[in-house]
Amino acid sequence: MTRKQHLVVILILGALSTISPFSIDMYLPGFPSIAKDLHTTIDQVQLSLTSYLIGISIGQLLYGPLLDRFGRRLPLYAGLGIYIIASIGCAMTHSIHALIFMRFLQALGGCAGMVASQALVRDLFPIEKTAQAFSSLTLVIAVSPLVAPTIGGYVTVAFGWQVVFVILTSVMILITICIYFFLPEGRRADASLSLKPQAVMSNFATVLKQHQFLIYAFAGGIATAAPFAYIAGSSDVFINLYHTSEQEYGWIFTIVASAIIGSTQLNHILLKKYTSQQIVKVTLISQTFVGAVMVIGTYYGWYDKYGLVAIMFVFLIGQGLTGPNSTALALAPFTKLTGSAAAIQGSIRMGVGGLASAAVSALHNNTAVPMVGIMALCGLSGLILLGVGKGTVRYRARKRHVEERPSVMM
Repeated sequence: MTRKQHLVVILILGALSTISPFSIDMYLPGFPSIAKDLHTTIDQVQLSLTSYLIGISIGQLLYGPLLDRFGRRLPLYAGLGIYIIASIGCAMTHSIHALIFMRFLQALGGCAGMVASQALVRDLFPIEKTAQAFSSLTLVIAVSPLVAPTIGGYVTVAFGWQVVFVILTSVMILITICIYFFLPEGRRADASLSLKPQAVMSNFATVLKQHQFLIYAFAGGIATAAPFAYIAGSSDVFINLYHTSEQEYGWIFTIVASAIIGSTQLNHILLKKYTSQQIVKVTLISQTFVGAVMVIGTYYGWYDKYGLVAIMFVFLIGQGLTGPNSTALALAPFTKLTGSAAAIQGSIRMGVGGLASAAVSALHNNTAVPMVGIMALCGLSGLILLGVGKGTVRYRARKRHVEERPSVMM
């Protein structure tokens, strides 16, 4: 690809990847207004976020095999169409239960973009360039939290939260047009791949047997679920506990999210000197330490509004380092089953994200402790899984070596 083509592809793939961040972040400032208009509570509105994350987790498992079997385009167009219809439904709903369902349906459609973008990176870029490509995608994705909550806050105040979903519908139509005219097709349909349940499960099993995939999909997926705990709890914490306005909350969200942008740029520099494996390990160790300080300080009331923003900023720097490197490492072993591998990885990440957001809602106690506690737990769990996974692989390798030695000596 030429430099111009490279830029266009990254921007389009980044736009596909931002579908979910925009769909999540843009309506967050409207939580109090949604609760008031639909005559419900904040914790019930938070379930619309949980249903979205569950929908993404389930939907990615469906799109992975479809993208491998029919190529990248057809399943992608189908998913984007579902998203557009569901977004209109969200704007027209009059009950919290309908909103929760429509958000689930919206996620089922939108997650096609997430899986397809990861698979297309593997299709269009050489293996040694995938980590840099994923960093570039993360940079584009990270722009959405900078603008989405701020736009959402102003739109909610000026026109009502329903207009947020009208804007999402319009953006999706524009992305679809760009895909049609400017995005390369990537891997074509493969008729040898069956969509029968037994064949699909066999492909998934093949992916899950790859040790490198297991280690980095689970460790990276759990660690990078931390922002979903922040997303689920931050509007309640800052708007209701710290009494910020919807517009001010949007700017706070922008400041915190800028940590991810800075770290993605740092990742480009670090990759010139260190491997992705080294970056992931050091990042998870650092996040575990910062997470402990964040939880202890929040519990004992060390932080005011600005102090809490600062410590979360430091913690979330790790997301821009762990995310792209763990994704590249997890997908590196695959060529033929890239769509299935990307689907499983995305499902793990969003499934854990859904659990994290649900945990924040369930533990809601009118403090910031549930939010920061789940964030810290994600980082710690990722570090533990990374250590256990690598230790298990080394142990099996040593055991296999010992078992083979007698026959070799004979």
